[in-house]
Amino acid sequence: MAGQAFRTFLPLLDRVLVERSTAETVTKGGIMLPEKSQGKVLQATIVAVGSGAKGKRGEIQPVSVKVGDTVLLLEYGGTKVVVEDKDYFLFRDSDILGKYVD
Repeated sequence: MAGQAFRTFLPLLDRVLVERSTAETVTKGGIMLPEKSQGKVLQATIVAVGSGAKGKRGEIQPVSVKVGDTVLLLEYGGTKVVVEDKDYFLFRDSDILGKYVD
């Protein structure tokens, strides 16, 4: 069954809802980084997943990630979704480049 972080929003089919990690604003040496040099954050945490896409014969193909996984995303893409006054992004399962293993 699909994992879910919210009761107010559940992704459909093969879509996953992610919370992007925040950019580093200070180096290890304590130097403040300007916004232009921070770069785009490609790492995110899965907060909700859909049930999966339907295959050619009608069977459900489950998504490849679960709630709590840390993943690597495409630099561009995703749909911004505001849930409970917080920004999240909606991606297709196939748009996720990989997941980090503990």
